[in-house]
Amino acid sequence: MSVSTEPRPVPEPGDPGVSGAPGSSGGAAGTQPPRPLVVTGGIAACAAVGSGLAVLVTLTAIGWITAPHVGIGTGLGGVLRTAALLWLVAHHVGFTVRGAGRIGMLPLGLVLLPGALLVMAGRWVVRVGSVTRLRHVGYAAVALAFPYALLAGALAVASSTAVAAPSLLQAVAASFLLALVAGGLGAARGLAPWSRLAHLLPARPRSIILGMLGAAAILGLVGSVLAAVSLAAHLPGVRAASDALGPGLGGAALLLLAQLSYVPNAIIWAVAYTLGPGFAFGAGTVVAPTGTVLGAVPAFPMLAALPSGVHPGGPAWLPVLVLAMPYVAGVFAGVVTVRIAPTPMIEAAPLWGFAAGAAAGGLAGLAAAFSGGPLGDGRLAAVGPSGFEVGLVAILEVGVTAALAAAAANWLILRRSGRRTSKSSSTPPAPDSGPGSDPGLGSRPWPGRAKTGVLTGVVDESDDADGHRIYFNPWAAAEDDQENEADWSAQDPPARPDDW
Repeated sequence: MSVSTEPRPVPEPGDPGVSGAPGSSGGAAGTQPPRPLVVTGGIAACAAVGSGLAVLVTLTAIGWITAPHVGIGTGLGGVLRTAALLWLVAHHVGFTVRGAGRIGMLPLGLVLLPGALLVMAGRWVVRVGSVTRLRHVGYAAVALAFPYALLAGALAVASSTAVAAPSLLQAVAASFLLALVAGGLGAARGLAPWSRLAHLLPARPRSIILGMLGAAAILGLVGSVLAAVSLAAHLPGVRAASDALGPGLGGAALLLLAQLSYVPNAIIWAVAYTLGPGFAFGAGTVVAPTGTVLGAVPAFPMLAALPSGVHPGGPAWLPVLVLAMPYVAGVFAGVVTVRIAPTPMIEAAPLWGFAAGAAAGGLAGLAAAFSGGPLGDGRLAAVGPSGFEVGLVAILEVGVTAALAAAAANWLILRRSGRRTSKSSSTPPAPDSGPGSDPGLGSRPWPGRAKTGVLTGVVDESDDADGHRIYFNPWAAAEDDQENEADWSAQDPPARPDDW
């Protein structure tokens, strides 16, 4: 189907640009009809899958040539199956290894490859499919996601071997959701800039979403710094683990790429560490600000950055500073939510602040759930943070702090606005009457009229620039009385007192 909303002009028989019309130059100048979205989405899905597979096949072939002992596979067929399995892993599809169990601890950095390709595919779909309205972006996203999920299912079946078998259901569901979200964002971005897309939301939900993103950005920044500091502090152990593997030049490059793909996982684990619950790396283990209990870990260089002492090292104030960062994120979320909100409201400000903080906590819990997973059925069956614990603690810490910060910020805004109102009310009257003078009070201007022409104290709902101008009209009652008197004088007086 095609969802082009702007009807193309119907050619007249005498138009010079129509093929077959008198005086036309043939079909070269004719207008091509829009391609149906079903065909366009299928072509874009095939292009996205093919591009991603081409990149991963190249990397897998390099690893097969430079490091044949890593067990990539035998021959070209093994290389292709391994590349297809990596493509599914990039969509966060787990797989089962014979004799080891389920592998679900997958690198989140690989999601960037299909995500970027799907964003570009979504923009191509709306351009070629003649989608001109934002409300039709959903059609373009579904037209891209459906064939993309079918291709992912076919690759899951084709890459399954007796040694490793990916989950078919997870492959179809994860690829469909990723294509729907990333392709939809790309399609929307192809029709409008980000500023226009942001203003499509009402002011109140937009303030909550921006407050949530602000808190998430603070938590992500703190997690990145903490992960980088821990990696720098344990750099000798990281080098020793790399030297013990002896990957060679090509293998070292692939090992570096593998570690970079796990960087988002490390950042999310560091966020769980700052929130308090921490994370586990095996049954009966915990890595938290209050202490660390670890067992044997795999020979992966990044894992050497995990703290190994029972008590956290460094100064005594460092764990306190780490645990205080979520509250800083909550304060930031509350202030951002109130500052962007369209109108100040002392009763509802804590509620909106808590909504922004709770949304940030839910996002942290969801990220924690996707950042970990099992590494087999043995001792490493529990790896990473608990999504439920991280989400619950983040909602309590960030959400409650955001509610208190929003209430305080809103009170300060109302107090500052009240001071401006009192100052404007005490302004001496102007010597002559103007357009802002009261008709019933001669040349005396209305007290409290702002320079913008809006009475101070009256909330201007259309003002979404700063959203905190409060205006008050002290003559509203007098104006109503004057209007009532004018309406009454225009009526005929009753003939008898009984008519009153």
